[in-house]
Amino acid sequence: MANESRPCPCDIGDRFDYGGRGQEVQVEHIKAYVCKPPAGTDKAVIVIHDIFGWQLPNTRYIADMLTTNGYIAICPDFFVGQEAWKPSNDWASFDDWVKTRDAGKIDKEVDVVLKYLKDQCGAKKIGVIGFCWGGAAVQHLMLKNPHLKTGVSLYGVIRRFADKHTLLHPTFFIFAEKDEVIPLEQVTLLEQKLKQNCKVDYEVKIYPGQTHGFVHRKREDINPQDKPYIEEGRKDMINWLNKYL
Repeated sequence: MANESRPCPCDIGDRFDYGGRGQEVQVEHIKAYVCKPPAGTDKAVIVIHDIFGWQLPNTRYIADMLTTNGYIAICPDFFVGQEAWKPSNDWASFDDWVKTRDAGKIDKEVDVVLKYLKDQCGAKKIGVIGFCWGGAAVQHLMLKNPHLKTGVSLYGVIRRFADKHTLLHPTFFIFAEKDEVIPLEQVTLLEQKLKQNCKVDYEVKIYPGQTHGFVHRKREDINPQDKPYIEEGRKDMINWLNKYL
């Protein structure tokens, strides 16, 4: 793990200057950002934020992108009012911080969100995507939640669910070749275990030269060398959702 002299490898990347086209709502005990397409649809995607929380403009940008592709998108506060990680926080304190925010203990909140999507938004086919902390949460949900149709885990922290591979639903795993948080040997091992144990469709894809967070925390206009991979990652995510929703 990093010490104080080395910044958090999940550092914020490029913070988008983005306000969002959706609205904030209260769903039982959870605040959430919701965006709906102009035309009605029965397809929805739950967007699970990274350690920087549900209000990060970058995550809302991706939620709105899903909406422009015809999906109802909802990004709930899965920290349920607890503070999101801040770039100014001491990385040495991260382990203690994350212990109180377990990506494997979001089932109650997911049930509330699923009920809202079905009852209030008319959603019948629901998928999930997540980034980093949220990517690990996606893997957790793909292992146990029968009500979701598919998931996309973007640079989800593998070690969180290293021994669990019997996925219930088709799952797409996006990884970056130069990710300090997730070494490639972990990705290789994940692929081997999925091949041995997984009975549903899955894909593991590594994007060359990319670093942690590239799909939602890099801006194409200031990272021209990364632009093709940022766009490819987003397109692959949408294509996977289109296929299974």
